[in-house]
Amino acid sequence: MSGHVPPLEQSSDHGHDHVHPHRHYDVSSRSSQKLLLVLALTFGYMIAELVGGYLSNSLALLSDAGHMFTDVAARALSLLAVRFASRPATPKKTYGFYRLEILAALLNGVTLIVLSIMICIEAYHRLISPEEVKGMTLIVISSGGLMVNIVCAYLLSSEHKHNLNVRGAFLHVLGDLLGSVAALVAGVLIIWKDWRWADPAFSFIISGLIIYGSWRLVAESINILLEGTPSHINAAAVEQAIRTVTGVREVHDLHIWTITSNRYAVTAHVVVDDASHSYRVLRELRSLLADNFNLTHSTIQIEDPTFATIFNPKKN
Repeated sequence: MSGHVPPLEQSSDHGHDHVHPHRHYDVSSRSSQKLLLVLALTFGYMIAELVGGYLSNSLALLSDAGHMFTDVAARALSLLAVRFASRPATPKKTYGFYRLEILAALLNGVTLIVLSIMICIEAYHRLISPEEVKGMTLIVISSGGLMVNIVCAYLLSSEHKHNLNVRGAFLHVLGDLLGSVAALVAGVLIIWKDWRWADPAFSFIISGLIIYGSWRLVAESINILLEGTPSHINAAAVEQAIRTVTGVREVHDLHIWTITSNRYAVTAHVVVDDASHSYRVLRELRSLLADNFNLTHSTIQIEDPTFATIFNPKKN
């Protein structure tokens, strides 16, 4: 290319905040405090359900404790990610430590699926040969769990519409609440009708919810680690949008991936009609990608037709 042409590679790293002011972990101090309080309450009652499940011989309580464990892990990861996200990148970790969240989520999901399958196997044996379950203990423990989940839902109700992390925690709390209701109903049926099969039957339901949520978590984690295109972003639509910018002739080598939850990156080679308009095209592209697709971390290589022909002969 001739000497007047701007540098071929322009990265949005240095101007990221000017393009899209929302940070990946935009967690206010108040939201963080509420998340921490909900984490403490959930963890405390998870221990209570484990002890209560053991004493009452209730699989429903044990499986609900497993469900609560998923939530404890998810909230802990969220808070941990806030801390790690604030650490600066290093020459050896140029993206920082964002991927620790994804690795932990993958491990969490796989572990929970294995535990849930083990609970389902035990529940199957108990359906065939029902064991005695202390219904009153089951009712007392599950009632306490229900109250804790109601309190947690109230704490997060005012924040979940404004913060993605809090929204995820709020949805987990609702799942815990349903699990507590299921265990409570099982306890009532055992005392009222002596239906011992109710305990393993409801443990199947709770384990199914855990497996469903964990499988989605594992699938999403693997897709991120494999640098897959985020499921909610249409790569063809992104390419089409880039082509609408005045002066853009062609787009190739377009790649979109997830750095970590809700932080997305895009790279692309863009051929322009007139290299003297490169900076104007670059500014418009960065704004378009950030505003329309939440692709705030963009690296765009601007090429003129001559450069594109030399280095991409298949594009002729």
